[in-house]
Parts: sequence; C-alpha cells; structure tokens
Amino acid sequence: MKKYIAEFIGTFVLVLLGCGTAMVTGCENYGGYALTALAFGFVIVAEAYSIGNISGCHINPAVSLGVLISGGMKVNDFIGYVISQCLGALAGAGVLALIFNLGSLEDKTGGLGSNGLGGVNGSIAAGLIVEILLTYIFVLTILGVTSAKAGHGSFAGLVIGITLVLVHILGIALTGTSVNPARSFGPALVAAIKGTTQPIKDLWVFIVGPLVGAAGAAFTYKFLESDK
Repeated sequence: MKKYIAEFIGTFVLVLLGCGTAMVTGCENYGGYALTALAFGFVIVAEAYSIGNISGCHINPAVSLGVLISGGMKVNDFIGYVISQCLGALAGAGVLALIFNLGSLEDKTGGLGSNGLGGVNGSIAAGLIVEILLTYIFVLTILGVTSAKAGHGSFAGLVIGITLVLVHILGIALTGTSVNPARSFGPALVAAIKGTTQPIKDLWVFIVGPLVGAAGAAFTYKFLESDK
C-alpha cells in the first residue's frame, strides 16, 4: 500500500507542477516552451530521489508496463500502480482547476494542460507515431539506466529527468507530449467536466500510443540485454 500511496503522490505532483506550468505559460514563445519541458523533467528528478526508494517512482502507466514486461514487477502490483497513478493525476488536475477557478486565473492552454492533436493538424496517425516514438525513447532509457548491469546508481534519476525534458522539447509543439497515459487522463477528464470536451475525445491516442511505445521499448531492451 505504501508503494501505491507513493505513486499517487508522485503523479499528483507531476500533473500539478508540469501541467500547472503549461497553464501559466501557455507554452508561448521559447521561454514558456522551455519552462514547461523543464518543469516535467525536474519533477521526475525530484520524485526519483524522494519516492524512488519506495515505489521506484514510475508515476506513469507506460513505465509500469515496461517494467512489467521486463520482469521487474508482478501483475497485481502493475494494476495497483496504474490505479494509483490515474487517481493521482485526477487529483492534481482537480486541484489545478480549483486554484485557477478561485483565483480567476487564465488557463492559457484552454484545457488544464491536456494533450491534443492540434500540433499535427488533428492527424490521429501523426499523433500516434509521435507518442509511440517518444515513449519508446523514454522507457528504453529508463530500463537501461536502472538496470543493475548499467551500474549508474544514484545518477539514474537525473538521467531520466533530462530524458523527459528532451522528449518534451520536440513533443510539446506536436501533441503537448504525453508519454504518460495517467498524465493525459487526469487533465482530460477534469477539462471535460468543466465543459472542454476535445481532450477527452482524443484521450485514447495518449493511452494507446504510450503503451505501445513502452511495450516496444521493453521487448527491445530484453532482447539487447539477454545473453542469447
């Protein structure tokens, strides 16, 4: 249960600070763009060194799927992790909606930092390709840097955070960068409750894409790491 609580907290913080930064800056011009990318990456670094020793700091169903396929966790834990992550993302989006509503603040993303297909002109195929590839890169890095064979030790969290910044640098302009179904789920659902329905309509892209990319990364790494 402590692992699940840690995953809830970690995903809550990711959505609160990552999506919150996007809402404040609107990812406008290169300054806002860079700040949003850095916010998501820095959260991963912070959480890796705070809850990483408790749950592994997945805070992402795609990462949990990659770990499951690579043999790092059991199915019942995977289910518990995913539920906790989705609830944490939902709570983070709910708090953001409350803060911006009470403070009469402008959400410059128009949807609580939700992911969308506007950057690829509404193309589902392009959106799926972007999310599959970015998640593949992200999860492959995680599996490699956390492997006992790698011996990176305490530097793993920093490498993972920098990689998340890297994939955001390309992905923000295209899909808003999900690579994380829970991060997409929370803001999309709360935005739909508030009356902005497009993010929830596109949500399946940001569930399927990251999960496919994560599975591909896991199978790739298992092949590369095996002695056969």
